[in-house]
Amino acid sequence: MSKRALKKYLQELDKEALAEQLLELYEKFGDVKAYYNFVFNPKEDVLINDAKARIAKEYASRGKRRPKARRSVAQKYFRQFEVLGVHPALVADLMAFNLDLMLGYERRYNCSEVFYKSILKAFKDLIGVVRYNGLNSEFSDHIYAIHHVILSSDWPNAADFEDLLE
Repeated sequence: MSKRALKKYLQELDKEALAEQLLELYEKFGDVKAYYNFVFNPKEDVLINDAKARIAKEYASRGKRRPKARRSVAQKYFRQFEVLGVHPALVADLMAFNLDLMLGYERRYNCSEVFYKSILKAFKDLIGVVRYNGLNSEFSDHIYAIHHVILSSDWPNAADFEDLLE
């Protein structure tokens, strides 16, 4: 259905039928529920803290088992917050937090080349968000600190990190 056809359909509905459809969408789809919860009660700090806790769990030791360290968990939050319209500085802070966890994980475990590529991608995404939203003054120190840690380590793709900051 095109946007135009949807508009026409919605204009034909009375107020009560439209309200019923919205309630049905709210009940059926988690994304719609999350959107309305955020719009009417935008507690960004609570959302960010919840995301930080879940991302930290990805990189935390689980007894004798090695942590999963999946970047996709953090990516899900970045995308969700972008859709909801969370302030870009909070998203960038969450991205930097994720990178810090990744660096800590790298120090504790032997990592594959794929993990180093994942860190590079996360670093590139952080720089992109910071530059696009004009947050350079707020995050430049953190970005250069991360960059320094990477360059002081003997990583297989350290030159790629250098290229990103130029």
